Amino acid sequence: MELLFLLIWMAICAEQDARQRQIANTLTLGVAALALIYLLLQGQTWLGAPASEGGWALLLAVLFTLPGYALGRMGAGDVKLMAALALLTDHLHVLGSFIGAAVVTLLWLALRQKVWPFIGQGLAGRYRLLNDPTSKKYPFAPFLFAGFILADLLIRQSQS
Repeated sequence: MELLFLLIWMAICAEQDARQRQIANTLTLGVAALALIYLLLQGQTWLGAPASEGGWALLLAVLFTLPGYALGRMGAGDVKLMAALALLTDHLHVLGSFIGAAVVTLLWLALRQKVWPFIGQGLAGRYRLLNDPTSKKYPFAPFLFAGFILADLLIRQSQS
């Protein structure tokens, strides 16, 4: 159930970022605040990792995202999204999600010109920011969402 909540939340963030190139603070800061409260009250993250794991994951999230934000490649919403994700999960999910997002981003950049013409007009119009050749800053949340799914699958497979 915890994973389902996390996936729904990330899907909403990804959809909003893909359409508007920003994520509402209620989705990032609100969830981060709830995750921090949960962490402090329960002594563990939403996915059941020890509280110290949430702290290490938060440090990793900040180290991964602040350089991109400082260089103008990531928005503040992306930084807040990663921070909230860190407080909800653990360092493996943060690391795996970030690496997975990088891989998915590179695949998208390599394939988008071949794939985009086959996307329906309504969908292409709704998510036009994903195919903006003039932008140096793409919506990151959709790629992070895909990276998180890949990371979680690999983590769960290695634990079984």
